[in-house]
Amino acid sequence: MDAGLTPSELKTILHSKRSNIYYLQYCRVLVNGGRVEYITEEGKQSLYWNIPIANTTVVMLGTGTSVTQAAMREFARAGVLVGFCGGGGTPLFSANEVEVDVSWLTSQSEYRPTEYLQHWVSFWFNEQQRLAAAVAFQQARIAQIRQHWLSAYMLRETSFSPQQSSLESILTRFEQSLSGCSNVSELMAQEAVLTKALYKLAATASGYGDFTRAKRGGGLDLANRFLDHGNYLAYGLAATAVWVIGLPHGLAVMHGKTRRGGLVFDVADIIKDALILPQAFIAAMKGEDEQAFRQRCLSNFQRSEALDVMIEVLQNVAQQFSQVSK
Repeated sequence: MDAGLTPSELKTILHSKRSNIYYLQYCRVLVNGGRVEYITEEGKQSLYWNIPIANTTVVMLGTGTSVTQAAMREFARAGVLVGFCGGGGTPLFSANEVEVDVSWLTSQSEYRPTEYLQHWVSFWFNEQQRLAAAVAFQQARIAQIRQHWLSAYMLRETSFSPQQSSLESILTRFEQSLSGCSNVSELMAQEAVLTKALYKLAATASGYGDFTRAKRGGGLDLANRFLDHGNYLAYGLAATAVWVIGLPHGLAVMHGKTRRGGLVFDVADIIKDALILPQAFIAAMKGEDEQAFRQRCLSNFQRSEALDVMIEVLQNVAQQFSQVSK
């Protein structure tokens, strides 16, 4: 046994293999008997629930929550990202100009490796290299959509039957448009066309009817609310992936001009349409509540190894475009 490792370090689970993402509301998070727990109130009773921090990637704290300093210390030691957000995980946490935002608190360490950060910053200041990296992200996004929308698992889903030829036409058209983008603005315009087409195809495939994507939940429209909720779960995984390989959230390649944590949005795009979008329409048609939909998304993340995918794409892009001498 390596004398440099402590017993607690030997039990550490890689972030990409962890099972849990928590969204908590109306509770207190604290340390009790050496364990991190959240407390809920039922009448005159206080109920204590354990949070297995070694097997957790993200904790999202919604409406009516509080967290102690001791709990934050334990989260940091276990490498758990903590995010403060609004009710249901979707509205703005605070009033500002950012369209959607979660305040992610990452664990601080002065000894984190900088290999991928050095690769990233070596090309990041070159506009054309950033554009090429953004295109690589979009190509990974297309691959994920193809893989999961047409998977055997989705083909067994009777309430979601997209026309394969239509999907291939949409993806091929977007793929071909990537080479013609001379700047990020043009790329984002093409990405908006893709997303709109996917919404229309998903609404048709699920029998949802007319659908218009609305910001901040879309009121009573269930599919819009589920899309917001699921996207925030994807942002949590993306924030974890970016943190794991040591990149600051501000070093975006596509969303940098409109998002403070743009790299999180860039990385989340890799899996959002592939994993969240279909499930939002399926859950809406089945009339599921937010908890059932959240569990549907988390199961999908685990089955598809979504965090592994995001980390691998980040690593590959960093190495592919690196200007660091080999």
